[in-house]
Amino acid sequence: MPFDIKHEQLFKEIDYPLRYRPENLVKSTGVLFGILFIFLMLFKPFGVYAPEQKINYFIICFLHALSPALILCIYFSTLNHFRVINSNLKKWTLLQEYLHVALLLLLIGLSSFLMRDLIYSNPDNWSLRYLWEEIRNCYLAGCLFYFYLTFAAFYFRFKKVVAPADYLFPISCVTENIVVSEISIKTQVKQDDFSFMADHLLFAKADGNYVELTTNRHGIITTELKRITLKQFEAQIAVYPYFFRCHRAYLVNMTQIEKVSGNSQGYLLSFNAAENKIPVSRAQLNGFNSLYEQLRAA
Repeated sequence: MPFDIKHEQLFKEIDYPLRYRPENLVKSTGVLFGILFIFLMLFKPFGVYAPEQKINYFIICFLHALSPALILCIYFSTLNHFRVINSNLKKWTLLQEYLHVALLLLLIGLSSFLMRDLIYSNPDNWSLRYLWEEIRNCYLAGCLFYFYLTFAAFYFRFKKVVAPADYLFPISCVTENIVVSEISIKTQVKQDDFSFMADHLLFAKADGNYVELTTNRHGIITTELKRITLKQFEAQIAVYPYFFRCHRAYLVNMTQIEKVSGNSQGYLLSFNAAENKIPVSRAQLNGFNSLYEQLRAA
């Protein structure tokens, strides 16, 4: 529960939320607008004297729903842009999540205050009293909506997740059309370039500006450290569909997985003859399930 979070959990790095990512931001904006508009129309939470309203209540609801949606879209579009060009911003923690939400609610509260003169004919529209009321009400309602929608998102996302018991590993038996080949990797320093057999690689682990490659060659497990980031490594093997980035720090060979355990909170992947268990983060569960189905159908 969010109210029972330990101090260290606030600083623990987590996956960047799907709802803020560029491919989902427009959908998140639309959902927020729709929920707020329907809520305002049905429950009429405004405690304003009706004769003070300059415009129709329908338009008031539209504006009060549109403003937060636009601010959400602009705010996280800007943040996503800076996350691309600045690697230091790519880390995400619960503390960052709550700070960004707090700042977002403050901006929404300020926008509601600035709209007052457009909506209401009240001589005190620009008073500190109404500034405080708009920001306070925004935080009260915003926190309620945030935690409710977060829990709802978790619930429906996990309902879609296929249980690991439904998987039949290894899937190499249903991917016979995959051509085993040697993959050449280029690094920033030519003398560090290397190659490996696609069917030998079990998984790759990020280690700063290096990557640890764990391979299985005729039953012998070896781990090699290569001078390349996991992101750069992933980009060069993107043409091979059976390699999957299952976690911020891990990339796995789907055809070499022997067993999947876990639940809707995340999976643990096991490989033949290897002691390591590789996590699949909650944010990657749907992608993992989808790729598994594609490989089975290949």
